[in-house]
Amino acid sequence: MFRMQCFHVLARSSTKSHRWFSSRPIDAEALLSKRTWSVRSLLPSTDTTPDSPQVSSEQLHHLLRLSALPPPKDPSEEARMLRTLSSQLHFVREIQAVDTTGVSPLRTLRDETTEGEQRNEIGLAELKDALCGEDAVGKHHKRVRRRRDQDGQKTAAETWHVLGSAEKLIGKYFVVEGGK
Repeated sequence: MFRMQCFHVLARSSTKSHRWFSSRPIDAEALLSKRTWSVRSLLPSTDTTPDSPQVSSEQLHHLLRLSALPPPKDPSEEARMLRTLSSQLHFVREIQAVDTTGVSPLRTLRDETTEGEQRNEIGLAELKDALCGEDAVGKHHKRVRRRRDQDGQKTAAETWHVLGSAEKLIGKYFVVEGGK
């Protein structure tokens, strides 16, 4: 559980708590060299019954109906589905039990520092060259059309043969053979 908490703190190091993180250096290699938990430890053991509430057969059929999934074909498949669902619920409860007090929620997996947001911000200055290379065409329904280069050369994207890697072609169409 500790590794998960540290991972969460490490992942959040790019937020406003960045100043706190940088003032307290952590030896990540030493921290991650010792195994503190595994996914297997989050799953219920096979020899004991999980402490999570069991899912009934009626609840399973109700969930399958809500999910538009077919019902189990036989009792063994139903028992397998019930075991899987029970272990998944146990896993979720174990993850929910992780102490996250003092850890701000993760909004995205990108750099959320002020510098990172400024670096990734796109404004009119950055778009000026692209916007200068476009024209609005059409009388009633204007469409944006990108101008060609001054020398008339086509770009690599314009000369790329889309169907070049297709195994079978008929005219300008590719053929997908269905399985039998």
